[in-house]
Amino acid sequence: MCLQEHIPSPLTNPEVSLQSISNQILLPTYDQQQGSILVQLPLPKHISEEKVLCEISLEKDVDGFHPLNIGKLAMKGRQPLFNPCTPRGCIELLVRSGISIKGKNAVVVGRSNIVGLPVSLLLLKEDATVTVVHSRTKEPEKIIREADIIIAAAGQAMMIKGSWIKPGAAVLDVGTNAVDDPTRKSGYRLVGDVDFQEACKVAGWITPVPGGVGPMTVAMLLKNTLDGAKRVIEK
Repeated sequence: MCLQEHIPSPLTNPEVSLQSISNQILLPTYDQQQGSILVQLPLPKHISEEKVLCEISLEKDVDGFHPLNIGKLAMKGRQPLFNPCTPRGCIELLVRSGISIKGKNAVVVGRSNIVGLPVSLLLLKEDATVTVVHSRTKEPEKIIREADIIIAAAGQAMMIKGSWIKPGAAVLDVGTNAVDDPTRKSGYRLVGDVDFQEACKVAGWITPVPGGVGPMTVAMLLKNTLDGAKRVIEK
């Protein structure tokens, strides 16, 4: 995708050092011809994610994960330079589908730094009433059943059943899980966190896996990249 859009994308190997990654980040930081920096997460276990993300220039953080960008996202009346791509894509899907967010009960399933936490903050900015369901939540199905909007990002294959969903609810399935499937050449197939076959009979709107939220993540990354480039040009 980067090559298709004429965006250079240097590759690194799993044994890369923290210093090597830092050097890769510093080069585009001071290069005025490059408006964006993205570090593909997750990183190898021996690399500190926090240290790497802090190395990224705030103005070029197209993934939106710099602590200052996330901090502004969490504060009322503040706007980050970039919103994280997948959460931004979720909001874009809701808005473009004509689904009202303001005043609605939204349940986010999962609390990761990449999706769960930032998408809950974006929903709050859109005036939804937000509940986060996680691995320690008691009776999650009862909470999810009250939701007008469900964003599933727990990484648990088909955990959300059709009986957990309020009729007419909007369901955005961010999960991508591989399950065994001997009928496929690969030996597996991809499914979401929602049991699609059950949920599609109840939900008013639902995204498939694959092909639902994933393409929106790519689209929002390119949008953030374009926005970053415009800021560089306008300086």
